[in-house]
Amino acid sequence: MTFSKKHKRQKKVCSTGWFLFPVSSSVLWIISLLCLFQTPACAQSGENDLTGQKIDGYRGIWFTLGQPYPYGDKYSGGLGTYTAKHVPLAIYAPAVNKTFFVYGGTTEATSKHLLCMIGSYDHTTGTVAKPTVVYDKKGVDDPHDNPSLLIDHEGYLWVFVSGRGRKRMGYKYKSRKPFDIAAFDQVSETEMTYPQPWHIPGSGYFHFFTKYTGVRELYFEKSEDGINWTKTQKLAGVKRTESERSGHYQVSNHYGNKLSTFFNWHPNGNVDQRTNLYYLQTTDFGETWTDIQGNAISVPLTDYNSSASVVTYDSLTRNVYLKDINFDRNGNPVCLYITSGGHEPGPENSPRAWKITHWKNDRWETNTIATSDHNYDMGSLFIDGDTWRIVAPVEGSPQAHGGGGEVTLFISRDAGKSWKVGKQITSASPRNHNYVRRVVNGKAPFQYLWADGNPDTFSQSFLYFGNMQGQYWKLPYHMDNDFVIPVPGN
Repeated sequence: MTFSKKHKRQKKVCSTGWFLFPVSSSVLWIISLLCLFQTPACAQSGENDLTGQKIDGYRGIWFTLGQPYPYGDKYSGGLGTYTAKHVPLAIYAPAVNKTFFVYGGTTEATSKHLLCMIGSYDHTTGTVAKPTVVYDKKGVDDPHDNPSLLIDHEGYLWVFVSGRGRKRMGYKYKSRKPFDIAAFDQVSETEMTYPQPWHIPGSGYFHFFTKYTGVRELYFEKSEDGINWTKTQKLAGVKRTESERSGHYQVSNHYGNKLSTFFNWHPNGNVDQRTNLYYLQTTDFGETWTDIQGNAISVPLTDYNSSASVVTYDSLTRNVYLKDINFDRNGNPVCLYITSGGHEPGPENSPRAWKITHWKNDRWETNTIATSDHNYDMGSLFIDGDTWRIVAPVEGSPQAHGGGGEVTLFISRDAGKSWKVGKQITSASPRNHNYVRRVVNGKAPFQYLWADGNPDTFSQSFLYFGNMQGQYWKLPYHMDNDFVIPVPGN
């Protein structure tokens, strides 16, 4: 069953002040690189550093990439829970009956000053605590620098603050006390983008991440204590020819001691042509890697035709936008993603199809769930036996053809083969909702987290959480007390 957004939008001038004019993909790629390596404005301005301070409310960051097209920006809006490649953002800790979560925040409604934040929800009292600034990005307004979260076997909270290429470094922070968001200490400063840290009991800390080596390439590192890390190792850099550049984005997860990653491929390093789907796994903490059938794969993977290949979408002229990875009842991996006709927003690159690819009966099986109107609509996959759910912004958008929309819960009772709408979670919203993020080991009512924002123009961005019954709550934008009960959204 397929559902789609049915709205149209007129051509417009982007609110950032960019004017619409025909621009080639190569020129836009050069512009994005120039933006990537610019010096943060407040690094020179001497603004007060808010690192370590409490903020009196949950205020999400708004961002625009600044790549306008006739139907709007390549992506923009409320991106506090961005990107899909920052994993995980939220974890439930049964030892204290709390959900801890990180996000990209800001100082006030009129600001784009990025603060890497951590908050907590107490399932016993039903309250959220005032969030803490783990790291003040000091004038950076780019949520590519958002944090990811890890909780270790002793309950210490680890926040991995993303950098951006080699100009803005990444940081690892550790809480001073277990299960406590009050104070953090910096552990390291290193080159890392899109941090994806995991703790494997009995083995240690494993970290998938990206380096910008002129292109986006996948790396990993590991540690026994979180303080001392191995030398970084390159995981993938697929090429068709020796002279071609590589490039990838990935989503990762683990099932017991099995660490798994799905990744796409950027032909000659061009992110606007991202396509294909690959899969790698390790069951010995990164000592050896295999394809899904256990055949050894030498890393870094460079062979375009490797057995790690899952679907060759380049032959179908389809782009691939990764969203999430989860596992079925037998530990087989499932990938959630969108395919489309190209990187530009608007109807010409439709259909944008939500798909899952699942290892089943000794082969990869792909099914379609729904359609969207933007490549950067982002949701998460939940698996409970044969009951699978996807919570994503798929239905009609307040700002059509912009990133996000109204949040919908889809449900499958046959392990992902067929899907239907289980609940329309949001409706008649003033702003698009986007980047619905699954809580690791999530417990109701805090099983997923997201943010809203207007992708067409600068706006406030609120944060929300919800449960599998389709109920949701808005996190308080302003807090007069240290602990506040969130307001129901529906």
